[in-house]
Amino acid sequence: MAGRVLVVNFKAYRTAFDSTAEAIAREASRLASSLGVRIIIAPPAPVAPRLTRIHEDVYLQHLDPIGFGAHTGSLPAEAAGLLGVRGSLVNHSERKMVLRDVARVVEALKRQGLESIVCADTPAEASAAAYLRPTMIAVEPPELIGTGIPVSKARPEVITESLEAVRRVADVPLLAGAGISSPEDAVRAVELGANGVLVASVVMKSPDPPAALRGLAEALASV
Repeated sequence: MAGRVLVVNFKAYRTAFDSTAEAIAREASRLASSLGVRIIIAPPAPVAPRLTRIHEDVYLQHLDPIGFGAHTGSLPAEAAGLLGVRGSLVNHSERKMVLRDVARVVEALKRQGLESIVCADTPAEASAAAYLRPTMIAVEPPELIGTGIPVSKARPEVITESLEAVRRVADVPLLAGAGISSPEDAVRAVELGANGVLVASVVMKSPDPPAALRGLAEALASV
């Protein structure tokens, strides 16, 4: 996969549901076109369909490893294609699954012609994810998520060791996440070998989310 990748997980911040979500989607679409950086946004499932009308690279945040049926409150992996999204995050540290269920979701997405980004806490978990051949793998030490302490500075070995572990198994692009709080943090992650970054609060909690997105995208386009 050529080029840099920026993934923004909207999580369940207020800005993920109000008009800010559309503003971020519009800026993502503009930046992806002008900078050549792939920008994936992952809003809450109820918001996703309306954002697909603005930006083509919309992912879900989570899918359940089940098919259609009597599963109140669940989001079946088989339903992703009906929502008009391009793919889904899988196994985020806030929605962990056993490897068997990760595999079910990844395979369900593949059957629908959709993509997956499998999140991993450690190099060992990243290696296991590589056997599933997802579209990308994102390594995120959970203890750094939301802290503002970037993995690219605090624990750079997590990126380099994950990259080595994944490459021993398959040619799957690696993203770095957890604590990425500035364009410089994103650049450092790429310098360590990552294809891009997975972020959340640096954009979603910013006083100006589109501007924060722009800073990250421009930084990634420069390396």
